[in-house]
Amino acid sequence: MKKLVREYEFSPEQLNTVRMLARRLSLTETTASLLFARGMDTEEKMISFLEPGKAHFLSPFLMQGMREAAELLKRARDEEWRVAIFGDYDADGIGACAILSRALRVFGIEPYVFVPERTQGYGLSVAAIDSIFDDFLPDLIVTVDCGISNAEEVEYIKEQGAYVIVTDHHELPPRLPDCIVVNPKLKDDYPYDNLCGAGVAFKLACALIGERAYAYLDFAALSTVADSVPLLGENRDIVAEGLKLIEKSPRPAFSALLGKTSEISAQTLAFTVAPRVNAAGRMGDAHAALRLFTTEIPEEVAPLAEKLNLYNSERQRCCDELYAQASAEIRAGGAYGNVVMLAGENWNAGFVGIVAARIAEEFSRPALLFVRHGDMLKGSARSIEAVNIFEALKACSQYIEEFGGHAQAAGINIKAENFGALKDALDEYIGTHYTREDFDSVLPVCEAAENAERVAHELVRLEPFGMGNRRPLFCMRAGKVDAAPVKAGSPHLSFALGGLNFMYFGGLKDLKLLRSDVIKTVVYEYNLSLFRGREYLKGFVRAVLAEGLSGREVELDAFEGQLFTLGIEPEAEALDTAGLDAFIGQQLRSCAYGLAAVCFSRETLKKFPSLSGLPVEIFRLSSANITNTVLFAPEDGCDLSAYRDVVFLDRPAGAPCVTGHAKLKINREICGYERVRSSEVGREKLLEIFAAVKSSSLRGGTLAEAACSCGGLGFGEDQLLFALAVFSQLGLVRLEDGAVKVVRGPRKELMDSAIYAAALRLRED
Repeated sequence: MKKLVREYEFSPEQLNTVRMLARRLSLTETTASLLFARGMDTEEKMISFLEPGKAHFLSPFLMQGMREAAELLKRARDEEWRVAIFGDYDADGIGACAILSRALRVFGIEPYVFVPERTQGYGLSVAAIDSIFDDFLPDLIVTVDCGISNAEEVEYIKEQGAYVIVTDHHELPPRLPDCIVVNPKLKDDYPYDNLCGAGVAFKLACALIGERAYAYLDFAALSTVADSVPLLGENRDIVAEGLKLIEKSPRPAFSALLGKTSEISAQTLAFTVAPRVNAAGRMGDAHAALRLFTTEIPEEVAPLAEKLNLYNSERQRCCDELYAQASAEIRAGGAYGNVVMLAGENWNAGFVGIVAARIAEEFSRPALLFVRHGDMLKGSARSIEAVNIFEALKACSQYIEEFGGHAQAAGINIKAENFGALKDALDEYIGTHYTREDFDSVLPVCEAAENAERVAHELVRLEPFGMGNRRPLFCMRAGKVDAAPVKAGSPHLSFALGGLNFMYFGGLKDLKLLRSDVIKTVVYEYNLSLFRGREYLKGFVRAVLAEGLSGREVELDAFEGQLFTLGIEPEAEALDTAGLDAFIGQQLRSCAYGLAAVCFSRETLKKFPSLSGLPVEIFRLSSANITNTVLFAPEDGCDLSAYRDVVFLDRPAGAPCVTGHAKLKINREICGYERVRSSEVGREKLLEIFAAVKSSSLRGGTLAEAACSCGGLGFGEDQLLFALAVFSQLGLVRLEDGAVKVVRGPRKELMDSAIYAAALRLRED
């Protein structure tokens, strides 16, 4: 279940400081609180954050090895050495190559640029080095975005008679290469250690050609966003300046990849440009991306950009296929530990990182996906914010042949025979070093702003948003919300709440919860837009979370959902209430994942003390991380197939959930469909109700809401709802524009309704 956490909580002293800073800088208390909570705890820091740009750039010579690298490159220029650049095949490496190759030309060196394909492996390799020497015979090789873990390969280069400069940003291994090394993670006077590979290349460019290197900030901005490094400190300055450059004067490569996109933001780079650059490397043609970003021939840009677009489409299709296979494997084998690890025989190594990231987000745990190559497994690790996967891998290095990366992502190679041992070791390490709360799917939120329009304008100054500087989310509590699709058949909803108009894209899944009188929290972000010269403020909904089983009508909502899932009772082991409660308690104590307890009545929950304190979801799951949970009144088709155990606390009259390979248990003592059995099914009674419906004006976004709005028309809310469900299934009524509409048509037989037929059977049983 997703959990809400406060974006900030201040002591009285801190709150006084926030209010003082808000006054001095003419900010709302909300915006000042956000800045303070994100580390800007002085006036100077706030001003620096709110006014990002090149004025805050740090001297490159504060970085260890930078002066030596610049001096060696000056010697290379003066003595006319042959210089090669060796980069990585992703957007960070490509951007770094684009920056340094251009800077070297301005500096007076015409470099040879080499990027290996993904099949050749990450970083320096003997084969790649041999290829460079065969083609170019360099006197000096400069690495960008790689090399820090290649001490042996650097020695091999030196044996061939060439010098080496390693520029990288990844975590430092125990043994560093014996050459000039430039890496912000080295202990030096450089105060910022979160630059990406292209950021380091940009600093080297600044060391060589000064402010002329600022012309390449568009590449640095793209790589910074693409590599998911924090958008704080100098990274924020780099991205802010790069976005200005792209917006003001985009180079042809960016224009071609952006297409008709009008808004230029960090998110645009992250979700439009970066995936296309990365797709080339993933599809085995990193050279196409490199050529697009380094070519000086205008006629080459359009066809290269189109090639990257096609690669990206194919990449999306392949990733979807791999994700489906990985998800099926998880559902078959379970994912109940502190880490998710999978291996496939025929998976594409270029896509496992993307899919691992998707699985890590979905299951709220680190994920490692491997591809088999003979006796070896080559894989990618992705993590959640709270877990440093690099440190975890380092602690389990006895089972690993090689790995490299940073806190949130790593590349890793192991022997196939060590797969199980590594999984167990990682599970134990993570379980020991992190708390259960670290794995919660959380949404940091602020209370609704004191002046929404003013705060929305101030938040624009907090951009660019991204990792380390997430877009602020706000929340508002609500009861029944008059939400509706923006038009007939649309999956998007609109509604008004607390004086603000909201849009909920893809929100149809939560329409029932919104219209229910259950107390809920609406999580949203502020959005300012211009239309025909007029500015509009809206709330864009990001989540709707129920606050327990509140609300008078929730049982009626549950009854409606139950009516549309009537059918054959699932095959399951039947236990009494005491036995079921004992089983649940045992499972909860043994594992934090894999148990879903389903019920249809609030009274049922009171009979299971073992479930006390467990989160309760209503109608559907808010998170797919298969944490132990209670699900009240599941909607038809609710997917519980990743769970190990599904327990029905009260006996269902059908199979409302997709349970896959889960073991099912049912309470044989408590009936969960008593309301169905209590409904009158006589033809005369239903005809009487239909006549009353035709002569009435029933309003509601759901049938339950319509039945409740009129007090049941004198028949009782349960009885009217049952009848409306039957009529709806027969096509005699439909919900339209928030009202129940009677539909004229041919005569229908009651037995044509599956709900009616099932109700008859249940009464007979």
